[in-house]
Amino acid sequence: MPVHDVARGARDRARAHAGFTLIELMIAVAIVGVLAAIAYPAYEDSVRKGRRAQAKADLVELAQRAERFYTLNNTYAGFWASVPAGDKRSPRAGQAFYLLERTSGDADANAFSLSATPTGTQTADSGCGTLSINQAGARSISGSMEPARCW
Repeated sequence: MPVHDVARGARDRARAHAGFTLIELMIAVAIVGVLAAIAYPAYEDSVRKGRRAQAKADLVELAQRAERFYTLNNTYAGFWASVPAGDKRSPRAGQAFYLLERTSGDADANAFSLSATPTGTQTADSGCGTLSINQAGARSISGSMEPARCW
C-alpha cells in the first residue's frame, strides 16, 4: 500500500471526527432563534386563554351559587357576603389572574351582575378585558373583541 494512500485515509478519518464548523453552529442557532420567536408568543396566548377559561368557569359557578341562594332565600341580597374570600379570585389557589366581584350592589334583591377583572400578567389579554355575567345569563366583556370569542 502506497504511503500517500495511508496519509489520505488518516486525513479522511480526521475530517469525519472534526465536529461542527462555526457556520453550521451559527445556522443551527439562527433556526432555533426563529422557532423560539414564533413559538413563545403563541405559547403566551395559549396560557392567557387557559386562565380566561378558568375565570369563565369560576364566574358561571358563582352565578349558579347565586341562583341556589335565590331559590333558598327568594332574594339575591346577602349572596355576595356569603361567598368565602378565597372564592372571590381565579384561580382559587396560587397566583390570582382574575378578581371576581359583584358589580351590582349586594343589597339588590332582584338582580346580580358578576365580573372577572384581569390582574397581573393577565392584563395583557386586553382583547377580552373584564368578563361579566348577570342573573339572566347574559355575558359581556369590556374589551374590543366580539364577546363570542371571549366567552
